[in-house]
Amino acid sequence: MITESIMVIDDDQDLRDSMVEILEANGYQVMASETAEAGLLKMADKVPRLVLVDNMMPGMGGMALIPLVRKDYPGTKIIMITAFSTVDNAVAAMKSGADDYLTKPFRRDDLLMAVRRTLEMAKFEHQQVDPDMDEALACLANQIRRQILATLAENGEMRFMDITRTLGISDHTKVNFHLKNLKAARLVTQNREKIYRLTPQGKKIFDCLHLLAKRFSS
Repeated sequence: MITESIMVIDDDQDLRDSMVEILEANGYQVMASETAEAGLLKMADKVPRLVLVDNMMPGMGGMALIPLVRKDYPGTKIIMITAFSTVDNAVAAMKSGADDYLTKPFRRDDLLMAVRRTLEMAKFEHQQVDPDMDEALACLANQIRRQILATLAENGEMRFMDITRTLGISDHTKVNFHLKNLKAARLVTQNREKIYRLTPQGKKIFDCLHLLAKRFSS
């Protein structure tokens, strides 16, 4: 269930209400403000995971708000909304600390795609992994081990022969060798019934790799 909190700051009431409606319809918790100043006051009570802010508004604009959010709420992501689709504006927004850039007029799908992409990166950055991350990643430099990890992530629990059949590898010795390495790296565990599953560390590592793969393919 999606529980991420999003703040929408825009002086255009129709656009603001439309964004709130779209985001809430997709399961997000949404706060809204018509000015950057009012948005900052609300953030003091509840820190959002993501802020969508208009570039040009009466009073404080989006460019001025970004460094304030970055300073006080470094874990909050920011998407700049602007009516000017120039490269200079995009570069300026990113240099100011924006994580993404959305140009008016935008479609519903454009809004949702930008929000999901930015929240996925926030989730990745907040992943808490064990100190032995280097050992785990070194273990996964091998393609077969990555395939085993993905297979167990998809199927939950599997016996040895089910793993070999799913991977299409007839050399059982090779699969057994890689499973031993995954167990040594504490990414995979095996119970008394000889059923393999991912450890909590294995699930975290797989989620991180999955998010990175989606990010680079988008």
